[in-house]
Amino acid sequence: HKDYQPEQPIYYSHVVHAGVSQISCLYCHGSAQDSKHAGIPSVNVCMNCHVAVKTDSPWIKQLREAYEKGESIPWVRVHMLPDFVQFNHSPHIKKGVACQTCHGPVETMEKVYQHADLSMGWCVNCHRKPEHNASINCSTCHY
Repeated sequence: HKDYQPEQPIYYSHVVHAGVSQISCLYCHGSAQDSKHAGIPSVNVCMNCHVAVKTDSPWIKQLREAYEKGESIPWVRVHMLPDFVQFNHSPHIKKGVACQTCHGPVETMEKVYQHADLSMGWCVNCHRKPEHNASINCSTCHY
């Protein structure tokens, strides 16, 4: 639901990563370009930088420990849809829809929350805009 903001197992700031450091959303969530899911980055992706960056941080130490054990971080999903709804990130990314359109100003979120209600009406309002030329056929989103 809108404004849902779960606690995460390790502190992570999108302000630092997407804002200050200007890391592209697709660097960490690269599968969004080619698949349904944006995906949560693996520890390997984090360690691409954190093998050398901020290694003294207690949170990075937790990452490194997981990495060395071959474990994943049990991140808590923020954006949830009902089971009967399918959403494919790929066509949206390929059409040039900015991640912020649905996810809000993530680069300003110290702790990520669900920005939009992601209701059917919210999605359909965007799909109905003539400039988007998007399908409003039920089977586009519903199983």
